[in-house]
Amino acid sequence: QVQLVESGGGSVQTGGSLRLSCVTSGESRRISHMAWFRQYPGKERERVTYVHRDHHQLAWYDDSVKGRFTISQDNDKNTNYLQMNNLKYDDTAMYYCAARGTPYPSHGLETPSGFNYWGQGTQVTVSS
Repeated sequence: QVQLVESGGGSVQTGGSLRLSCVTSGESRRISHMAWFRQYPGKERERVTYVHRDHHQLAWYDDSVKGRFTISQDNDKNTNYLQMNNLKYDDTAMYYCAARGTPYPSHGLETPSGFNYWGQGTQVTVSS
């Protein structure tokens, strides 16, 4: 089994920065990809970014966060980070760390169903 624990959420003003952390424990060798999703009240989770655990340069970002958010992976610490800069009001959401690991789900990386391990979520609130 794999366990994910997020931290680093909080309240910040527009233009500010936050860094979210996601610590992986358990059978982390099962994991191929790490991702961050966010969820607005009453909406489905949407993918923000993901990265291959061993090929960090091949990260994908949603257009809404390109140039502002950076995902990184420290395998020595079993920790994934989401650096969020120039935060906007629309970034206010619950953020979830997710991992795709064996046995792999039948769905792909484009959907939350493609990730089979999840953290508990951390709230990010951006105010003007």
